[in-house]
Amino acid sequence: MKKLSVPFVLILVLLLSACGGNEANKNNNASSPSAESSSAAPSASETASPSTTSESDTFTYQSESGPVEVPTNPQRVVVLTRFLTGNVMILGVPVVGVDEMSKDNPNFGDKLKDVEAVSDESLEKIIELNPDLIIGLSDIKNIDKFKQIAPTVTYTYGKVDFKQQQLEVGKLLNKEKEAQAWVEDFDARTKKAGEEIKAKIGANATVSVIETFNKQLYVYGDNFGRGTEILYQQFGLGMPEKVKEATSKDGFFAVSTEVLKDYMGDYVIFSKNADEDNTFQDTETYKNIPAVKNQHVFEADAKAFYFNDPLSMEYQLEFFIKHFLG
Repeated sequence: MKKLSVPFVLILVLLLSACGGNEANKNNNASSPSAESSSAAPSASETASPSTTSESDTFTYQSESGPVEVPTNPQRVVVLTRFLTGNVMILGVPVVGVDEMSKDNPNFGDKLKDVEAVSDESLEKIIELNPDLIIGLSDIKNIDKFKQIAPTVTYTYGKVDFKQQQLEVGKLLNKEKEAQAWVEDFDARTKKAGEEIKAKIGANATVSVIETFNKQLYVYGDNFGRGTEILYQQFGLGMPEKVKEATSKDGFFAVSTEVLKDYMGDYVIFSKNADEDNTFQDTETYKNIPAVKNQHVFEADAKAFYFNDPLSMEYQLEFFIKHFLG
């Protein structure tokens, strides 16, 4: 794919913007109370390993929306979704633009300090960054305009688990072996830690994950970031029945302080944002919950705990080993 010159692309994008008006967002399905959850990729049946073309500098990636000619060795990647930033970073591929929440992530801070904050409305800024690859979710705005700037690949929110997601990003970045190695290693380490934790707290012990967001308290299911994939899928720890029922549809459920005790397991992970209203912790109702009285509530920094990308999950795994096994 021949890259258009930046001035020409700028003119083209601005013309498209002026003439096209506000384009309807066809895929606006990825919503949550905090707009943060697991991201996803096409299923294994929809993709294949990259087949190198006759040009050594590009290959054809079979994306869920069709084949895309992408660079074999991308050096200027823009990631328009907070759900995939860590997937790219752990593979050592340079990023030049990420979303604001990724920059606010304490785990990413130092590595992203010189990287631009962008969004799916930052057309001119992204043109100036001169990316060679753009990655986003399938419901991003201005996708046709981004395709004029650089090869653009999107993934549908909520389509596969975190392991398959990383394998897909590995294929896209021509780092499939590295992605596979991480998946296998992380799988083994989490399964081992899970057995040790169950041996210590009891095989029947239950765990809940709670978080405050936008003045509301939530509990989370088994595939919604905040360490849930590790706790329930990898460790195999139990979820309280009330939580299982309440989160079966959307993956999260809003609760009041008065009924919170009904959703609290023997152990609780509190993904805590210091900017939110956490005064419920001062109430007698909260203090009398068994997990609280037993000092089985482990508080984590929500800004570092939201996501289920590999870098975030490495942090979550360390947190769980420290707090459960001490």
